[in-house]
Amino acid sequence: MSNVKVPNGHQTLMPYLMLTGAAKFKEFTINVFGGEIVSTHLQEDDPALIKHSEVKIGDSTIMFCDARAEWPAQPANMFIYVANADDTYEKALSEGATKVMEPADQDYGRSCGVTDPCGNVWWITSVL
Repeated sequence: MSNVKVPNGHQTLMPYLMLTGAAKFKEFTINVFGGEIVSTHLQEDDPALIKHSEVKIGDSTIMFCDARAEWPAQPANMFIYVANADDTYEKALSEGATKVMEPADQDYGRSCGVTDPCGNVWWITSVL
């Protein structure tokens, strides 16, 4: 795969999430993880819906859109490293996430889990 060309700002493998309420996901990633929206395109037939959007969190890009009849909602599980898992956990809860696992020390770091308002589960970890 050494000859694969990847556009600037992207990585070789990126999740593509089809979500119910993609605008909520957009705000959640900005407010909780400091995400930066790289691009957003709205549906021509319904400008309230996101046709395609990209959020950059750290060095990673997640692509997402609003689910439609032909593309049903498919939330995901994601693992993310943050500076402080406890602070990020509390911030996520304040932005409408629900508890999956409270922060606790694990072999791999301080870790916790939440489900965001669109049904995605985030495993939030900081290295001890």
